[in-house]
Amino acid sequence: MNITERFLNYTKFDTQSAEDSQTVPSTSKQLIFANYLKEELEHEGLKDVEMDDKGYIYATLPANLADGKTAKSVPVIGFISHYDTSPDCSGADIKPRIVSHYDGQDILLSEGIVLSPQKFPELKGHVGEDLIVTDGHTLLGADDKAGIAEIVQAMVWLQEHPEVEHGTIRVAFNPDEEIGMGAHHFDVERFGCQWAYTMDGGDVGELEYENFNAASAKISIKGVSVHPGYAKDKMVNASVLAAEFAMMLPADERPETTEGYKGFYHLTGMQTNTESGKLSYIIRDHDRQKFEERKRFILACAEKMNQKYGEGTVTAIVSDQYYNMKEKIEPDNMHVIDLVLRAMQEVGVAPKVRPIRGGTDGAQLSFKGLPCPNIFAGGINFHGPFEFVPIQSMEKAMQVVVKICQLTACYND
Repeated sequence: MNITERFLNYTKFDTQSAEDSQTVPSTSKQLIFANYLKEELEHEGLKDVEMDDKGYIYATLPANLADGKTAKSVPVIGFISHYDTSPDCSGADIKPRIVSHYDGQDILLSEGIVLSPQKFPELKGHVGEDLIVTDGHTLLGADDKAGIAEIVQAMVWLQEHPEVEHGTIRVAFNPDEEIGMGAHHFDVERFGCQWAYTMDGGDVGELEYENFNAASAKISIKGVSVHPGYAKDKMVNASVLAAEFAMMLPADERPETTEGYKGFYHLTGMQTNTESGKLSYIIRDHDRQKFEERKRFILACAEKMNQKYGEGTVTAIVSDQYYNMKEKIEPDNMHVIDLVLRAMQEVGVAPKVRPIRGGTDGAQLSFKGLPCPNIFAGGINFHGPFEFVPIQSMEKAMQVVVKICQLTACYND
């Protein structure tokens, strides 16, 4: 089975996660794919394949060292991808197709739905390549089943080429990354690696070891409902207060008005009526000090509303989600990055080191003691029907994994 066949097979499974669920994994359908993947790893010859009761899969490719080296003399490293897909778009009944030798023009996904380089200029960088696209009604699932396919294919390739020496390699696949829970139940001690890499980045060449510091904010508003005909000096309309609160946050510090290292406040949901209101925000910033200031500002806005409308009218609960992994990579673990840069160069990939305007499981794992930067998986336009992945990008990602394994066998701490 080649990497394309493997990936297309994975897209047959609906593994969408759910934010409001209280179970782990958040949807039972993820376990259907997890069991399939566990059996596939066993079939492909990996050792110590195990899946815990929460759907976390761990497996080993044993070392094949020669020339007096021992497995203990070479670092144990790992590769990780998540198998859930985003709640933002349906992942059921995906109908992928291959656009061979892309000509740079519009791609008709289905009637009235067009993947166009005018709207998605990333397409222009993949002219002449073979693109896997959707039918315009679901996401594709390259985030992160492309990463899984790349890791598995790399392990198969290494077994088929025993002349390429490598140390002990661990792989892991987990649920619920898309809802920020993927690393919460990841057993770092069981994984047993000195460092690892998530294969969960975007376009070819991307390497990320800086990500947002992240928090959520839940705003609750208590209104006073009175018949509108007799509401003078009595009604407190929670819907109006919700709108007022939203306008207190800077308009130029939203996702749609920021880029690069600039952080934001993002209103992800609002439910209101006259009597009550709820607003959900995510807070993001690369800079830890600015991140802390943003959290304090949210709380200050709530306090200002209470001073205006009465104590207890607005309640704000701010909860940290994850932090910038750069704190754990620099300065003591830059060798983890240097290995990737060298691997990319040796397989003909131009590195694109850039901050993530988001987060990965690797961020949380880095703070759990496992340095874990993020490498490209090749997919583009994640979380929607215009998602696509070039086959050549998946192949390059697989080659990078292989080369990292090979270079680590020569690593000298």
